Amino acid sequence: MHVEMSSTEIFLIAMLLVFSVPYLIWRVCKTDYYAPLVVVQIIAGILLGPGILGAVFPDYYNFVFNAPVVQSLNGIALWAVMLFVMIAGIELDLKKAWEHRRESCITAGLALGSPLLFGCIAAAGMLMYSGWIGPKALTWQFILGVGMACAVTALPILILLMEKLEVLRQPIGQRILRYASLDDIAIWGVLAIILLDWTRVGRQLGFLIAFAIATLIFRKIMVHLQERDRWYVSLIWLSICSFAADWAGLHYMVGAFLAGAVMDAHWFDQEKMDMLRHHVLMVMMPVFFLSTGLRTNWDVGGVMVFAAAAVLLVASVGGKLAGIHAAGKILKWEKGEASIIGWLLQTKALIMIIFVNILLDKQIITSETFTALLLMAIASTMMTIPIVYPKLQRLKSLIFKTK
Repeated sequence: MHVEMSSTEIFLIAMLLVFSVPYLIWRVCKTDYYAPLVVVQIIAGILLGPGILGAVFPDYYNFVFNAPVVQSLNGIALWAVMLFVMIAGIELDLKKAWEHRRESCITAGLALGSPLLFGCIAAAGMLMYSGWIGPKALTWQFILGVGMACAVTALPILILLMEKLEVLRQPIGQRILRYASLDDIAIWGVLAIILLDWTRVGRQLGFLIAFAIATLIFRKIMVHLQERDRWYVSLIWLSICSFAADWAGLHYMVGAFLAGAVMDAHWFDQEKMDMLRHHVLMVMMPVFFLSTGLRTNWDVGGVMVFAAAAVLLVASVGGKLAGIHAAGKILKWEKGEASIIGWLLQTKALIMIIFVNILLDKQIITSETFTALLLMAIASTMMTIPIVYPKLQRLKSLIFKTK
């Protein structure tokens, strides 16, 4: 039977699994309170990967996820995640952060710095055992990379969760977005430092200079275009920036973020931008989640991977909450605010998964470390709604409190 099936037919079987498995789990098990569909899609990616499906049904796994099919899936995943990161860059609202710069800088700094420190300590501990650091990593790159993975806040997922909690457009929701936006910039800045290649430093410096000049020209062109043209030109700009960043050795995802970050959100209709993010998440990102699941590995032993994930989860959540509570004391927030903000900002998933995919691509971490970080991200995100929702019900006045 296998011989008779074409690559196209096998590819469509893979696509059927990509979309049907997470949807059925989400609907049948009614996971929405603990795990929105996007989180279930990430979990399904792991289930369909070599560690689960590949271990239980190795022949079927190798038949469906053969090299040509995986190559096709990776192409879709690559473009999907580039679009998603560009949208995240466009949606950064730095003007609001600047208007409230003291509060925003203190909170964002502690929200990033504290879990970064805790994560670096956990990473240093992992170095005591073999199998975690990538073959091309320097020690400081591994420690900083894992530490930053613990500090990441997944801005797009945060938006989805705050929409579900009905606080996104409320004052506390807008404050949280400001803090997350500043951390988002820092994350990509640290990634650029980690990826800095001294053998290509001239090329990377040339890219940054050329990007700055091209940005000035691009922005002048965009303000004179109609909105319908801006959407299309932004895709051309995304392709150019991603190619140039990857050519310079900074990774195409850094280019995708920069492409979006230099665009103004008001150039585009907000409702259309929300719809684009929704459609990318629904139509294309599930393929990225599957391709992520295909990269998981349990070779150091399932128990060790889960133990590492647990340690990283404690470092991530504990560090984030410690930092936010410290900010709350400095800024004299009311009782309960720091807990709500801290638990929302510790949300991981998408951006962290993108971040660690890059680290894996550059062989800074191994697939075992990648798997542990992926499990940590899923657990972190699944904890958010069940913990935050009761707190919001007890402190409803905070939702409408302005700062």
